[in-house]
Amino acid sequence: MPNAELTSIHLYPLKGARGLALPEAAVEPWGLAGDRRWMLVDAEDRFITQRSFPTLALVSATPLPGGGLALAVPGQDPWTVPAPGPGAPSATVEIWKDKVSAVSGDATASARLSAFLGVAVRLVHLADPARDRLVDQRFADPGETVSLADGYPLLVTTTDSLDALNALIAEGDHAAEGPLPMERFRPSVVVSGTGAWDEDGWARVAVGEVTFKVAKMCGRCVVTTTDQRTAERGKEPLRTLSRHRRFGSQLVFGQNLIPESTGTVRAGDPFTVLARRPVEEGTLPPERV
Repeated sequence: MPNAELTSIHLYPLKGARGLALPEAAVEPWGLAGDRRWMLVDAEDRFITQRSFPTLALVSATPLPGGGLALAVPGQDPWTVPAPGPGAPSATVEIWKDKVSAVSGDATASARLSAFLGVAVRLVHLADPARDRLVDQRFADPGETVSLADGYPLLVTTTDSLDALNALIAEGDHAAEGPLPMERFRPSVVVSGTGAWDEDGWARVAVGEVTFKVAKMCGRCVVTTTDQRTAERGKEPLRTLSRHRRFGSQLVFGQNLIPESTGTVRAGDPFTVLARRPVEEGTLPPERV
């Protein structure tokens, strides 16, 4: 694939909120710089996402220098949230089965987001992604960590596979829902020129000079059925993935990545497959739930 390249880069400063496209980003051991360092938790200090609250897609979050956020929701003026300073209260919060030490964010921001979502939530910040949360050890080396992403530092998807998926959707019972945009899959990086579904066999890849291990295929959930502009839900792509992209119990689109090195990636960087592995259907372990 001599013409494969990085097409776009996407950051999610607040877990579950709308993504932000960037021309370049720094790759840190636990993910893109500034990615999913903020999260909302419920009254039991358990994380919330678009799975249960699709209107999170309407919340915009932009990182600010020093680690803060600029937040906006429909019908309200934007506001800023500073990064928690020394002495800010901390708590142990839960994301999937992980217990993570997080620092409480601005109380006013929590109140405004609670009013918008219609449920009591608290904004928290992950202070030290280098220490607090290990990547699933079935797929990672000892000591490799992740921020507040679902399980892995980055997710890569390909435009060729999206084109192939949209062609399948156009043939199905819910053709009117397509074609779907890539934002439905909430990738970190998107590459083009690979050929459809070539990612199924990747083991190691490089974007420019930054290299990554391919940890596992990405099993998809109900979030992919959520229009990221309106928060409305449909049947696709899960209906089509269930017919054409089922690996074991998972409906697959994209691959989870773990950085092997750090550096800066930029749209237009060359994309290279460094090593491959055989694809064996039905052998994937269950998602981390």
